[in-house]
Amino acid sequence: MSKQPYYETMYILRPTIPEDEVDSHLKKYTEILEGAGGEVLDSQMRGKRRLAYPIGKHKEGIYVQLSHKGNGEHIAVLEKAMRLTEDVIRFLTVKQYGPLPTKRAPKTDSKDHKNDNDNAAKTDSKADDTVKANVKDNAAKTDSKANDTAKANVKDNAAKSDQESKVDESTKEVKIKDSEGSKKE
Repeated sequence: MSKQPYYETMYILRPTIPEDEVDSHLKKYTEILEGAGGEVLDSQMRGKRRLAYPIGKHKEGIYVQLSHKGNGEHIAVLEKAMRLTEDVIRFLTVKQYGPLPTKRAPKTDSKDHKNDNDNAAKTDSKADDTVKANVKDNAAKTDSKANDTAKANVKDNAAKSDQESKVDESTKEVKIKDSEGSKKE
C-alpha cells in the first residue's frame, strides 16, 4: 500500500526576531508555497532552542516546522526565498512517506479554555497525590513484609545453628564413648 508523499521543511530563524516577525515569516512562506502550487498541511512553531553548534555566531534559534505537499517543484521556490533572507540561518526539506499530518486546532485564549486547563491540572494533581499515597502505602507494606521475612529467617537460622551444635556435641560424646569403650576392651 503506497501512501502519498509529502514534504517537511524545518527552518531555524535568528533568536533575536520578535514573535510578531516569526508569525509574519510563517505567513510569508505559506503564501510562497501556495503561490508555487503547493499545499500547506501543517505549520508548527517549535520555539527557541539551543543549537547543537554555533551557526553564524548564534547559539540559539527559533525552530519552525512546515509540512506541505505538491509536485516537488515548489520546494526550489521556497528554499530560494529562505536562502535570500538573513533571518533564516538554516533550513532543511525532507520527503516523507506515510499518513499526511493533520492541521492542529489553533490555540484559544478564552477564559473557558483556561478554566478547563485549571480543572484538568487540579484533577491531574489529585491523581498524582493518590498515586503517591498508594506508592508510599505499598512501600511501607513491602518494608514490613521484608522485615517480617528477615526476622523469620534469623529465627530459622538460629534454630538450625542450635540443632547443629547439639548434633556436634552429641557426636563428640559418641566419639568419646567409642574411643573409651574400645580402650576398655
